[in-house]
Amino acid sequence: MAKSFKLSGVIPALVTPFKKEDEEIDGEALKTLIDFVVDKGVTGVVPCGTTGEFTSMSDEEKKKILQLTVDHVNGRVPVIAGTGCAATKQTIEMSKFAKEVGADAVLVVTPFYLKPSDRGIYEHYRRVAEALDGFPVIMYNIPQVTGVTLSWPLVEDLVEIDNIVGLKDSGGQLPYTMAVLEKVRDKIFVMCGHDEVVLPALAGGANGAILASANVIPDIWLKIYKAVKDGKFEEARKVQMQIQKFVRIIVGSGAVGVKESLKAMGIDVGLPRWPLSVGGELSFENREEIRIELEKLGKIEKKVVEFEVVPGVPIEERFAAVGVTPKVIKDFSLKIGEALVASGSEVAHIDVMIGRKNGPVGEAFANAKANPTAGHEALIAVLEPNLAVKPSTLIMPTVTIKNLRQSQMIFGPAQAGVAKGVTDSVTDGIIPKDATDELAIVANVFVHPSAVDRHRIFINNWKAMRQAIRRAMEGRPTIEELERDKEAARHPFKHTP
Repeated sequence: MAKSFKLSGVIPALVTPFKKEDEEIDGEALKTLIDFVVDKGVTGVVPCGTTGEFTSMSDEEKKKILQLTVDHVNGRVPVIAGTGCAATKQTIEMSKFAKEVGADAVLVVTPFYLKPSDRGIYEHYRRVAEALDGFPVIMYNIPQVTGVTLSWPLVEDLVEIDNIVGLKDSGGQLPYTMAVLEKVRDKIFVMCGHDEVVLPALAGGANGAILASANVIPDIWLKIYKAVKDGKFEEARKVQMQIQKFVRIIVGSGAVGVKESLKAMGIDVGLPRWPLSVGGELSFENREEIRIELEKLGKIEKKVVEFEVVPGVPIEERFAAVGVTPKVIKDFSLKIGEALVASGSEVAHIDVMIGRKNGPVGEAFANAKANPTAGHEALIAVLEPNLAVKPSTLIMPTVTIKNLRQSQMIFGPAQAGVAKGVTDSVTDGIIPKDATDELAIVANVFVHPSAVDRHRIFINNWKAMRQAIRRAMEGRPTIEELERDKEAARHPFKHTP
């Protein structure tokens, strides 16, 4: 059986959906996710892997997931069951169960936590493979979470065992990947498991990829895979660059980022189990960035949203609308939004007020210009000298400017970042183009007194302004978001517990 098993293409490492109320497994949500990725053309699925939070589940829960996945896939694609445990005995038991319920292969991570020697790792895989009597076993190298590296000389030894048929390499180290490909590519299937380096791994000869982000964008990964197989490397490179920021966030946040991405697309798979959380592994800032990247990739549908800037005069605009976006955005006497981006001395924190020029925001705008406060002098957001943005935007420094260096940070990269954030919000339809002459914006902008990195100040203020405007327009955070996020909230200048 092992010799007939083939491993290639794009395979999602499935998240495990949990119900919000009690963290119990949500079988219906898992079925929905499986149908979504299979319909997109994936070449297999992996339940109970790292992205599936296998270390947060009991053996019985993992068995439930494996059984459900095999039954619902029903032969449409291979099911590669994540069965790795810290101990060899448990791994054998879980692997035998996967074989019995109809999985097509097992994915066995290196034994973790106690950090066995190469001898222990070799024996672990040998004993698992022997106990399965010819059933396909795929090795799994992910040293950043296991604390154990499956060295390429050890891989070279292990491939001599008949039913060890593949390796998933999630280490992200291309020299390691290339050494494995050089030594054993003619003997086993090698799959890239690190989303950020898929293109070079495929170009180097990897057979495919098992990825967290393939839960969300399987069709795009399949496009890259096909382009490489067809020798169209420039096309593949172009597509990889379009998704690189998104997959970088996913790699850094794992299951948390994947689940938030799916939710933004209308596939609700619940929250991760503690100790993982939004606001922890996935910052609130990056949750917003995920949404923006999915909009760029066309994964969040743009719908018509009606704006009533002037009462009784509706304006329609295409808006990347998800569950938190109201169908009608109105009452422009005063809208407020806030965003925090990054940490340390390059942190950006912005409060915005958006409203009609003939209302309280317009009055505040005029008053701030006419009555400056020493050290907090207001400035107009401009893209370049003498080119003010629309809507007219006033920047108010929240930290007293005491020296030339601080002044240069405010009247330079922070100002430029805020201006770009406003312009991009208009371009993206967050602020309706037909209302830019009717509105004014006042932005309280925090720049840390010890900030020195001008590029990061620009980037962070651009992100913060864009996010603050979106939140103001959508009336966010909603009560639901506050309830969900309250336990992960923390002061930006406190150490993470």
